[in-house]
Amino acid sequence: MDAMKNLFRNNVRQYGMIIALVAITILFQILSHGILLKPLNITNLIQQNSYILVLAIGMVLVIITGHIDLSVGSVAAFVGSVSAIMMVNHGMPFVVALVLSLLLGALVGAWQGFWIAYVRIPSFIVTLAGMLLFRGLTMIVLEGKSIAPFPKAFQRMSNGFLPDIGGGSLNTLTIIIGIVLTVIVIAQEWRSRRTQMKYGFDDLPFPLFIAKLAAYAAVINIFTYVLAKYRGIPYILIILFVLVVIYSFIMRKTVMGRHTYALGGNEKAAKLSGVKTKKVTFWVFVNMGALAALSGLIYAARLNAATPKAGVNFELDAIAACFIGGASASGGIGTVMGAIIGGLVMGVMNNGMSLIGLGIDWQQGIKGLVLLLAVGFDIYNKNKTA
Repeated sequence: MDAMKNLFRNNVRQYGMIIALVAITILFQILSHGILLKPLNITNLIQQNSYILVLAIGMVLVIITGHIDLSVGSVAAFVGSVSAIMMVNHGMPFVVALVLSLLLGALVGAWQGFWIAYVRIPSFIVTLAGMLLFRGLTMIVLEGKSIAPFPKAFQRMSNGFLPDIGGGSLNTLTIIIGIVLTVIVIAQEWRSRRTQMKYGFDDLPFPLFIAKLAAYAAVINIFTYVLAKYRGIPYILIILFVLVVIYSFIMRKTVMGRHTYALGGNEKAAKLSGVKTKKVTFWVFVNMGALAALSGLIYAARLNAATPKAGVNFELDAIAACFIGGASASGGIGTVMGAIIGGLVMGVMNNGMSLIGLGIDWQQGIKGLVLLLAVGFDIYNKNKTA
């Protein structure tokens, strides 16, 4: 029991948001009379929130460095509109258009990163200007009209599924992927435990460790079973999974990740320690621009159209996802996985409130309260540990 208490106390941020996600899911599952966790709704939930989750991955890096980006929704809309002109109006192959769109997003990020990192204009001002600038450019490029339809291959990025290899009522490939993932996760956890024990670090008591592995296995296989009951794994989930793995690795295992945390924790100390703070800030915004572009492409593919109103309020959802997921408003703290869980909390709330018929006015108010509570919880914890 003491071990469990210590474990929870040391990981209160991480476990708090997981418990919140589970509690909100159970609440809306009951209130929606079981509709929330139906296979079709789970798939819709993933596809409807994928572009916000992609933004949240980039936004958490920006917040960790102590900055903010208010322009991501406008950048997503701008890149989506340019991609529509390339693919729909000029018949460009979607792979070429995809690469050029991502480069355009990175260029936008470099433009904003330059003003923030090297001219030292606050990110709030630069990205607020960017929000207006790229929204205006979207209207100019689209001439106030929507452009559609996109090629089928491009649409599949948001709406497509991995093909089945069986043919029964369950998607066999999805079940196999679930089992393989379970084996990989258990093997990694086992190896990590052996390494920690080898160097004398504290770890969970063995029964708790086995319970943790059983919980991981149950979550992965129940999730893939639910997906297999509908049409299997959507392509967008694979894109998200790859992004989460890559960015988690960068933030936890690489010099770039350590420098990003150091910059957000204390910029002067980081600079004195040899961290090239301007360069790190610049590249964090370049990365944010590229992910905003990807988000815009995913949204355009899902809608099958580029519209002048695309991306409205995306920045607020992405920022809220990061803070609900444990990122600190003062910088230096936050994780990619936390941002994803925060985004899922927002997504489940949006979906659940729509299912039970709550009006948009109540939805906005409740989401605002949840964000306020999340940041208040963060400040309370910080004061308690100070």
